[in-house]
Amino acid sequence: MSTTPETVSRRDVLKSGTVAAAALTIPSLISAGAYAADDSTVQLALVGCGGRGTGAAANALSAEYGPTRLVAMADVFENRLASSYNALNRQFEKQMDVPDDRKFIGFDAFNHAMEVLRPGDVVILTTPPAFRWVHFKQAIDRGLNVFMEKPVTVDGAASRKMLGLYEEAKAKNLKVGVGLMCRHCVARGELFDRIQNGEIGDLTLLRAYRQAGPTGSAFVGKNDGSLSELMYQIKNFHGFLWASGGAFSDFLIHNIDECCWMKNDWPVEAKAAGGRHYRMDNVDQNFDNYSVEYTFADGAKLFLEGRCMPGAHKEFASYAHGTKGSAVISTASHAPSKARIYKGQHIDSKEHLVWAYPQPEPNPYQLEWNDLLKAIREDLPYNEVERGVKASLVTSMGRLAAHSGQVVTMEQALNNDLAVTTSMDALTLDGPAPLLADADGKYPIPMPGLKKTEY
Repeated sequence: MSTTPETVSRRDVLKSGTVAAAALTIPSLISAGAYAADDSTVQLALVGCGGRGTGAAANALSAEYGPTRLVAMADVFENRLASSYNALNRQFEKQMDVPDDRKFIGFDAFNHAMEVLRPGDVVILTTPPAFRWVHFKQAIDRGLNVFMEKPVTVDGAASRKMLGLYEEAKAKNLKVGVGLMCRHCVARGELFDRIQNGEIGDLTLLRAYRQAGPTGSAFVGKNDGSLSELMYQIKNFHGFLWASGGAFSDFLIHNIDECCWMKNDWPVEAKAAGGRHYRMDNVDQNFDNYSVEYTFADGAKLFLEGRCMPGAHKEFASYAHGTKGSAVISTASHAPSKARIYKGQHIDSKEHLVWAYPQPEPNPYQLEWNDLLKAIREDLPYNEVERGVKASLVTSMGRLAAHSGQVVTMEQALNNDLAVTTSMDALTLDGPAPLLADADGKYPIPMPGLKKTEY
């Protein structure tokens, strides 16, 4: 598969400010009804059948602006595809049309799954993010609408590729959703409006925390030989920087993105610290704690704390502080947000509570699918890729700062290349892994100050 020209200048992506939904400047090339000439059903193909992919497919099958039907599935692990199919079939049997000959296994499985779809149908891209640009390019070539999971990139090279692909998708009037579902949360949306209207004064400080025990595959033991090296790293993708950006990029991006949304801006630089304290016999590339100071162009700060340590204090929340008051952006995981505003800096003081979004809240995982399918049905401008790339790039900027021990700017993050992500289209099922273990079965790890690159 050919690579995508870097058609977007590096300066363009460094422009600050909220990225509005792109307005189309050419006539629609794929009409809102193109997928439905004989059938009003939007067909879906799932590429990447892990937990997040299965959840995304369930949201798609539950969405307003249906009907929807799952017609193809693809993964590199047969058992994972089978587990996903069984779970979805139990809940959505009448919307499942995935016979055995439309269950595809292997590195070319994504292509076969897309071949089942008609132009205007939707492919769900929920593999590890290293493969995102490869799969997105194929979807564009086939005229498919897309839902892709976050992060959409893990380094500068992939970010530049994805920005070029964003322009291609816009030109074809394709609708593209990115799994930063907090942006679709109605509680956070009202909080954003209130902050922009000055209800907490000038925003000077944001704080974000994702402090938990071991999560996903962030803690990875040595390969026991039951899988090839490549398949072992893909299965444990949270443990390897090339595959996912590690625990930092995959787990912390939501807190970073929701804070940048409230600020209505993107940071221009980051400095950070972190370390490996509880890795025991694990051989992954992650730190188990991160502390980042992001700086915006006006001098305001975002302080981010990330931790994967058993037995330590847990907190999963984001906060905003202004010259007149303070706000809770999210209070316990991603949903419900329970967004609220306080007078002064007395967060969680009932006496100083000014506003709180009424409960219960609609589920943002479902809302993002409702919004995407509405855009498809009504042919509305809808492409979240540019914003998804910027959120991913800001996340990578913090990770790079922690792993290198250097101050990293947005421009430096955009210019940073892990290199392996640009060759994802060349991987084969029986080929070598992008990263090699040493004789002891261990992998290169970040060494801040000693190495000015990640590893």
